[in-house]
Amino acid sequence: MSEEDADYCLKILNMVKLYGKPLRINKATVEKEAQVIDVGASLFIGNLDPMVDEKLLYDTFSAFGPLTQTPKISRGTGSDSKNYGFISYDNFEASDAALEAMHGQYLMNRCITVSYALKKDGKERHGTASERLLASQAVKTGATLTQHKNFTELAQASG
Repeated sequence: MSEEDADYCLKILNMVKLYGKPLRINKATVEKEAQVIDVGASLFIGNLDPMVDEKLLYDTFSAFGPLTQTPKISRGTGSDSKNYGFISYDNFEASDAALEAMHGQYLMNRCITVSYALKKDGKERHGTASERLLASQAVKTGATLTQHKNFTELAQASG
């Protein structure tokens, strides 16, 4: 099996539903060269049609850049959609492009809203200038940046 075969399988099988749940396909490598850096480029997608699934969100929003996680659609009891979901990109350029291109567009006959998601504490949104600065410093130093990590260590390391 070649790398082209693996890429083909990734494109075809990722997010295909099996027993009602989407498959999540990733490429595995022997070397651990590239670290995924979660920079906080997370978008909130609102006013989704109940028929929108994770695969449709993946297919639509992966056109703007690589996603760090499988798209998440919030669901109530059972499998009923709450009509909103979340997308996470590995850089702010991709999330900015998706925000600009998709906000106010129609997805399955519904006008969707796209904005930066609220952080876990619920007080401010992702995409702030300070978060962008920390993300750029993390890329320069090769540090791993997550939403749950204390950013002071990163700020001290970058000087």
